[in-house]
Amino acid sequence: MKKKLMALSLITLSVVAIIFSGCGSTVSNSANSKPTIKVGSKNFTESLILGELYSEALEHAGYKVDRKFNLGDAIVHTSLVNGQIDLYPEYTGTGLLSILKEQPKYTSKEVYDEVASKYKEKYKLIWLDPSAANDSQGLVITKKASDEYNIHTISDLQKNASKIRFASQGEFDKRSDGLPSLTKIYGQFNFKDEKLYDNGLKYDVLKNDKADLAVAYTTEGQLTDSQFVVLEDDKHAWPPYNVAPVVRQDILTKNPDVKAILNKVTAKLDNKTLIKLNAEVDIDKKEYKAVAKEFYDKEFGK
Repeated sequence: MKKKLMALSLITLSVVAIIFSGCGSTVSNSANSKPTIKVGSKNFTESLILGELYSEALEHAGYKVDRKFNLGDAIVHTSLVNGQIDLYPEYTGTGLLSILKEQPKYTSKEVYDEVASKYKEKYKLIWLDPSAANDSQGLVITKKASDEYNIHTISDLQKNASKIRFASQGEFDKRSDGLPSLTKIYGQFNFKDEKLYDNGLKYDVLKNDKADLAVAYTTEGQLTDSQFVVLEDDKHAWPPYNVAPVVRQDILTKNPDVKAILNKVTAKLDNKTLIKLNAEVDIDKKEYKAVAKEFYDKEFGK
């Protein structure tokens, strides 16, 4: 009888040990699992590439990612504030002027410090490290006209405007941060000719010698073409637009490693890199997901 009781006790203890061991394993697995993070992007090539790069980095670090891409300018910030997304790539100049409605500032540090402070205070959103890439508004001129008239800066352009045919997009001529801003700082631009063209046609217009100058963003993929030159904004009419991830504060509080994961990607971004990545999508017609993955694998390993 004693032997039977002893055997029964040993069996009971073994079962209990197995149960607790299983429970311990479950708790451990649960503690080590990482949540799903909702990554957003705006609805243009560069933002899609950036959103995919940040998603790749998070997935390689063990996070699940719910991609919510192609969001319009009017809703992406609201989506972040409301928790419909947890982060997305934004531009410091956009945050300063379009979201916060603050007055322009003209150094990268000034703009970043302002948006970082006020986003945290007003929205509980955190700007992570800014990139060297500055996707600012700019003016692109044909190399032919640049060489012929010795135009390399916007000051040079203003002095030689009477020789230049301007491919306008209409809105730029009226917007406060467009031609009015340039005129206020540089003086009047009395162009030889000014015609209105759709934004999507501007590089064809320049290539076909129908105009010499157009409005551009400084990381557009077409700028890989040596036929085009971006003029230096030598009097700083436009604020910098450095890209950085904006993340909900509660996400970083619960998952502090997200900061380092995203910052390592941002550290690889400069104008030359973004121009190349944009060109692969817009000119070479590759899928943005493939472009982002190839770049990520090359820089950080598979």
